[in-house]
Amino acid sequence: MLRIISYNVNGIRSAISKGFIEWLAAEQPDVVCLQETKAMPEDVPMLELEALGYVHHWHSAEKKGYSGVATFSKKRPDKVSTGCGIAAYDREGRILRTDFGDWTLLNCYFPSGTTGDVRQNFKMQFLDDFFAWAGELKRERPRLIIVGDYNIAHQEIDIHDPKGNKKSSGFLPEERAWMSKWFESGFIDAFRYANPEKVEYSWWSFRAGSRGKNKGWRIDYQSVTDNLAPHIVSARQLNEVVHSDHCPVLLEIDL
Repeated sequence: MLRIISYNVNGIRSAISKGFIEWLAAEQPDVVCLQETKAMPEDVPMLELEALGYVHHWHSAEKKGYSGVATFSKKRPDKVSTGCGIAAYDREGRILRTDFGDWTLLNCYFPSGTTGDVRQNFKMQFLDDFFAWAGELKRERPRLIIVGDYNIAHQEIDIHDPKGNKKSSGFLPEERAWMSKWFESGFIDAFRYANPEKVEYSWWSFRAGSRGKNKGWRIDYQSVTDNLAPHIVSARQLNEVVHSDHCPVLLEIDL
């Protein structure tokens, strides 16, 4: 059984200062996909991470201290590629692909639209382009797992205040419609598949003690191709882990 963790660390150096490496040593997932690393590999104490038995691959943003993804795995991937071939996104370090045998893992950090119209439009364009690109990849690599921070809460069950947030970026009707289209296009929401009625969140605003009151959003997802759904063992949010404004999300899958 494979244990895959996806985690928006909101700055890996910040997370390390709050005990991330000690937590990883105790947790020992087979693969950990990090988003919003905000660092280059040379900025990070890699020897400590390598000592835990991980090989690591990075796709950092060109802009320092911004965005970026990294994948640590116990097994060396057969193939690693960065980006999707669209410069506007690839400059921001948003997509990292690793192939292991007959299955492929994508570690993704979708854009946020919370800073205004320009970035919201960028986000919507990314969603359309990603949909097309992932569809092409699925034809080539039909066993796909796509984890990461999607920056969208899909359904009312995935957000603490659906009525109050219906005009908030991350819960806009057009974003939610995209998620529905995505999950109708040959992908399964692993958490919702394993837990149809469960309320769990993966992100909380730093404002107003949101995490303590569990006023959160579920915006970190594990999408698996339909053909992998029967192999899902469990999927959950590791709510007790606190190095970031997100918590890690765990997928256990028998491949």
